[in-house]
This record gives sequence, structure tokens and C-alpha cells, in this order.
Amino acid sequence: MVESAHRDTFARDRLPAEDALPRFEFTLPSMHYPERINAAWYFLDRHVEEGRGERLCAIAEDGTTYTYRQMMEWANRIARVLVEDLALVTGNRVLLRSANTPTLIACWFAVLKAGGIVVTTMPLYRVQELQTVSERARVTIALCDARLAEDLERAHLSRPEMRLCYWGEERADSLEARAASKGASFENTATAAEDVAMIAFTSGTTGLPKAAMHVHRDLLATCDTFGAEVLRADPDDRFSGSPPLAFTYGLGGILLFPFAIGASTVLLERASAEELASAIERHRISVLFTAPIAYRALTSHASKRDWSSLRICVSAGETLPGVVWEAWRAATGISIIDGIGSTEMLHIFIGSPAAEARAGSTGRAVPGYVAQIHDERGNELPCGTVGRLAVRGATGCRYLDDERQHTYVQNGWNYPGDAYSMDGDGYFTYVARADDMIVSAGFNVSGPEVEQVLLLHPDVLECAVVGKPDPAHHTTMVKAFVVLRSAREENDTVITELIEHCKATIAPFKAPREIEVLATLPRTATGKLQRYKLRERS
Repeated sequence: MVESAHRDTFARDRLPAEDALPRFEFTLPSMHYPERINAAWYFLDRHVEEGRGERLCAIAEDGTTYTYRQMMEWANRIARVLVEDLALVTGNRVLLRSANTPTLIACWFAVLKAGGIVVTTMPLYRVQELQTVSERARVTIALCDARLAEDLERAHLSRPEMRLCYWGEERADSLEARAASKGASFENTATAAEDVAMIAFTSGTTGLPKAAMHVHRDLLATCDTFGAEVLRADPDDRFSGSPPLAFTYGLGGILLFPFAIGASTVLLERASAEELASAIERHRISVLFTAPIAYRALTSHASKRDWSSLRICVSAGETLPGVVWEAWRAATGISIIDGIGSTEMLHIFIGSPAAEARAGSTGRAVPGYVAQIHDERGNELPCGTVGRLAVRGATGCRYLDDERQHTYVQNGWNYPGDAYSMDGDGYFTYVARADDMIVSAGFNVSGPEVEQVLLLHPDVLECAVVGKPDPAHHTTMVKAFVVLRSAREENDTVITELIEHCKATIAPFKAPREIEVLATLPRTATGKLQRYKLRERS
């Protein structure tokens, strides 16, 4: 391995042992990566150097546009702020907190340019989640939209050594004021291709969350696999979608894939069905990334809007029902590219080009990856048999100092935790999650995390959280069963109070949509909770 450019060795020291890593395979002709590369150069500076600096790269919600040259110079100035004002040392972790905005993109690239490690957080995260992320990643610096300052300030109390800098406010020490005083040039850190570039946290942010590390090479590899081989967009495409950049699905779809080919991206701070419908028409979006529930809601808008620009649609985050796929194609003429990816794998590793997509199927393994169905011992199962999904290829799981590495990676294979079957044509069909993670409206929700929040309420004695099918929206809702401390009457008031308690403590999308009060929870003779009985009840 080439020598690392990171002086702060925190991330490198906490990589899994060599025998716990997945088997990485680089089977495509495009996958000849140099030993040293800074991903910011590839996605940003390269376009300026090759004469594409005046092409649009980002469009803000209000229509403000940015060229590749403008974005590069902005990122250079912020990189100078990080190094010269905030004392960043290569390998330091930098937390970013913002909705999807051009400033977030500039900060993201600036961190890579300066040799830091990006830790992007969901804008909906609350104090508890921010504390956990900052402590697990030993965050050194945080750059934050001033509109989201309150929770970060409170989280800062538990990690006072973390240096804060805000944008979007008129202060002499704001990020904009600092950046304005800096030169527009910056010499990118000569990072190794295998230096950690980012740490992405999975949904479990209470106790010990899983933190997936990805290196600079991984960011290019996901573009050379799903981006080039399945998505097949071109430089004149205009990308957009609903997932936040902290979600690796959003990072790929809204930043990496368009910037890899010199295309542009439209950044939406809010992305309800109505707002997405309007944005597609207003900004002439041609490539859309969102979740199945959004496609279902958007279908009714198709006949009322001019969506003639739209040509590529991608769905991930949860399984795409065949009925939604068919309804969308009937309304728009577009076959949705369904895909399965994971934070650990960075992006989609199963999914077929639109012309090869089939309703109800996730598709075939993305070129550059191998996928199989295994039994519990790791043996490959015959076609048509339900088993554990196993995958390996250009990217793979590298947890930060976590024993769960040995669960996700076994004998060189990544096991994302899904039950699948594969037919004779190599098409994969989702069956169920193999664990207790609830996938709701495209977001992963940890049941135990929600339970811990409910237990903070003084009226809750015990509780359990499960996923409840929501056929009306073709998704899964978060449902909680609670036992109250006193004989307080079950009524709308107590249920509303508990739901609002959750929304005020953790990200609102994790809060239960339904709560049922029970006298007792079902348990075994040894006291273990019988979740399957609650699922049956739901």
C-alpha cells in the first residue's frame, strides 16, 4: 500500500483487519486507478483543466447557477479556511450539516481537497444523533448552515474541542467572510487512492452506530460501475432528487454521478411530491433519484405537468412494488431503474438499465459486481431459492472499529442483510429484510433506537417498535407498542404526546406513525421479547 497522506491516523488505525475485509475486485477496463488520487480533483478540478470549466455544475433551488470553475474556486477558498483558520490536519474528520445546497457541495469538496475526511449528517438529526456521530468519528471541525445551528451548539457541549464554523449569517467569522479573504487557488492534498475520504453513518445512531468508511478510489468506482454501466447519463443531463447528500444514495445520484461526467445537478432543500413535481418542470430535470413512495405520489402529477425533459428515473432505499413501476411507466413512458445498494457498499450494486428493467425485480448484478444467493454457511443456493444476498466487487464494507464487520463480511463476501431469490436470467427479487431494520419511505429506521427514545418519556414503562405494512402507500410504517407506567387512559392525547416526544428527540422520519398501548408485551419464559408476535398483530 502506498504511503498515506493523512497525518491524523485515527481512521486508518480503525480499519478492519486485513482478514476481515471483503474481497475487492476491479474487473472493468475503466478500473485502473492510480496509487494517488484526490477525488475532488476527479469530480471538480479535472473538468476545469480539460476545458469544461464554464459548464453548469449546480443549480440552487432559487435558480442561482454555478459553473465548475466557480465551484472549484469556492471549494479552494473553503479549503484554505479549513487549513489556515481552523487548523485542519490531514486525516481530521469534518462534520457537515446542511440541507442539499451548493454551499454543502463546496464544503464537501473542500474537505477532500484539504485531505480531511467528510462526515455529512442528515439535516433532520437532533442533538442526541449529532453527539453520537461527532463522538464516534472524533470530529475535529464542523461546518454548518446557520439555520441548523441550535442542535449542533447543544451537541457541541459534549465535544467542546470540536471547532465550529457557520455559513448563512452576517458575522466576521462566518464561513463566507473567511472564504472571501482567501485566494481562489489551492494545492490539493496528494491523498492515496486508499486513504479514507468519507465516513457515512448507518441509521443506528444510539449507543454504537455503524460507521462505514469509503476511500477516494471508492467514489470513482461507483461511477464506473452503476453510473457508467446502468445509469448511462450524459453531460447534457440535469440531475435531481429527494435524498439528502448524507444518505449515500443521494450522494451518488445528486453529486457523484453528475460531476463524474460534467453534467449538472439541481439542489432541492425540500422535496415533497408537490415540490419534486414542480422542480422537474421548472428546472427541466432529466435524471431523477427518489424513493418508491415518491414515485407513487408523483404518478398523479404526470398528466398535469410538462415533464418532457425527464428520461431516466432511479429508485432505491426500499423495494419498488411492481404496481408502482407499472403505473409510472403507464403515466410517463419511463421504466424505473430499481436498485439495491447500502451505506456499506456506497451505492447500488444490483440494478439493470431501463431497457432491461422488469417490474417487481431489482434487476441483475451491476457490472463490476458479483451477486449470489447463499445459505447460512455461505454456500451458493440454486436459482429460485430464497437465501442471503451476497455481493462483492469494486466497493465493500469497512466499518470503523466495529465487531459487526464480521457479520457483514464473511469469507470475502458482503452480506447486506437482505433475503433474496435469483431466477435463471440472473434477475434478483427482494423477499424481506433479514434483520429488524425498518425501511420506511426510503429511510432506514432502527427499531431499538426509537424504543430508547420512547423509554425516555416518564409515562413509558416498556415498549417495542416494529415495522407495519402500509399497503396504501406501498411502504412500511414505524409502529410502537407501549406499556404505560400508570393506568393512564389510552387516548389520542397520550399517543400524540409520545409521537411528538419522539419527533423532538430524533429525526422526525424515525418517529412512530402509530402507537398502540398494551397492558404487557409478549415475552418468552426467559423474558425475551417476542417481536414476531407484535409483527403478526400489526
